[in-house]
Amino acid sequence: SSSLQNYWLGVRVSPPVRLEKRYKMAKKESYIKSSYDELINKVSWPKWSELQSSSIVVAIASAIIALIIYLMDQTFSNIMDVFYSLFA
Repeated sequence: SSSLQNYWLGVRVSPPVRLEKRYKMAKKESYIKSSYDELINKVSWPKWSELQSSSIVVAIASAIIALIIYLMDQTFSNIMDVFYSLFA
């Protein structure tokens, strides 16, 4: 009988939009609540000292990589200058 409720004069009638929106909203609310619970109770956040030391490591590594790229660029530029001077 419940499957017959969706039909009217042999034509399938979709459920009201309000119920669908309410269901979607409940799913979003459940997702947000579970995400909040996970971030607060299940995630292990680093201590301030660990965060500082990690930041220092990242800053030093970034500076070293930038220096290496700069040196490679200068070397390539010098090689190209020599190469072009051969044909000028």
